[in-house]
Amino acid sequence: MANFVVGLTGGIGSGKTTVANLFAELGIDLVDADVVSREVVAKGTKGLAEIAQHFGGDILLENGELNRTALRDRIFNNPTEREWLNNLLHPIIRSEMLTQLQNSTSDYAILVVPLLFENGLDRLVNCTLVVDISPELQIQRTTLRDAVNAEQVQNIIASQASRDEKLSKADDVIDNHGSISALRSKVSALHNKYIKLAAQT
Repeated sequence: MANFVVGLTGGIGSGKTTVANLFAELGIDLVDADVVSREVVAKGTKGLAEIAQHFGGDILLENGELNRTALRDRIFNNPTEREWLNNLLHPIIRSEMLTQLQNSTSDYAILVVPLLFENGLDRLVNCTLVVDISPELQIQRTTLRDAVNAEQVQNIIASQASRDEKLSKADDVIDNHGSISALRSKVSALHNKYIKLAAQT
């Protein structure tokens, strides 16, 4: 297992993926919770079979893959069903993330988790890195990227840990208000720091 793991997080639209990809360009293995959460419900998985058994066959598309829209509709206003789904998937996702971290061969690994603190996954990492931008910029970037309205983005921001809370728990912070070249140099500096820390663990 990578003997040093950095937990990377940040609110919606903060630039987590961009930052993660810059670390990947430096040869660092990424374990991305969003990617893993799609993998564990892919066609042919135990996770998908249990979802289909619980919700019925109409939760699947004709090709046998998960109908994400139908699932979202079923759990959206139903806390009991949402809890059932979380209880099923969270342990599977956690287990798969740990497996991928164990298979990591880079100097250190990065665990990318949107809800790192909210789901207590910061317990799995050696240090935490928060990508920080203002709420105004979060709304601006996300409405452009996802073609959603500002109110929807504000609701998502409100459902996540507050900016202050994330910053207070972070070991390192990347301010992402600047240019991509500024971001690249910040990532490079942290990369060197993490290599040194990993060598000491």
